[in-house]
Amino acid sequence: MSTENTSSLQNPPKPNEQKIIAQLTGSPEQIAAGLHIAAEQGYAEAQTLLGQVLLDGQGVAVDQVQALHWFKAASQSDHPMAINMVGRCIENGWGIAADPAEAASWYKRAAELGLDWGMYNYANLLARGAAIPLNRAEALRLYHAAAAQGHAKSMNVIGRFVEEGWETPRDFELAADWYRRAAEAGDFRGQFNHASKLAEKGKDIEAAAWLRQCASTATLGFKQKMAQTLLQTGKPAFVKIAAEILSGHDDSY
Repeated sequence: MSTENTSSLQNPPKPNEQKIIAQLTGSPEQIAAGLHIAAEQGYAEAQTLLGQVLLDGQGVAVDQVQALHWFKAASQSDHPMAINMVGRCIENGWGIAADPAEAASWYKRAAELGLDWGMYNYANLLARGAAIPLNRAEALRLYHAAAAQGHAKSMNVIGRFVEEGWETPRDFELAADWYRRAAEAGDFRGQFNHASKLAEKGKDIEAAAWLRQCASTATLGFKQKMAQTLLQTGKPAFVKIAAEILSGHDDSY
């Protein structure tokens, strides 16, 4: 399922809904069928989970249109993650024509409900200023709010803001600390950035360990770019990791 995980919701399911969902066991097909029954009965958590199942194709055929339908249904109950996922569908064109500006309004609503992913996604659009007016100051505020909830990706972006001096004094040591925090919280980009800072200090052994950690969860596209970067360092330990990534033999990390 998506990393935008429904387990961190600000509004937990009702007790009877929790019981229903907890009883859903078996094959992915059986779980999907059970979620569909609960979703039809109007349970927002089940509707949200069913939407994610339909996006991912877990136990059912991928159906982006139906996924969006169920996210919208759950959003009517002010389910924060469902609202955020409507935004994701609209931003990416999943089951609907892509419209990042419209997605921003959904992310903002999720952010106002206190969802870290909503804060992060809305901040990303504010920081880019492509679909909506550029507002890096507000973006940074939202990243900090999400980071305060333990949101790893936001921690990594804060590191970038601090390193570049965007809306905050430039501070390389503080940036490195944010990358470390993001790495320890599990963000693969944070792990790569943390490894880079360690390598700059000559701590290649520690850096290599974080690079392997990064390779274990990073997207394929990111890993390929990382491998090219590591090859260019010429350092044997890093070149070895790059070779393993490019050969597809990095799954054991």
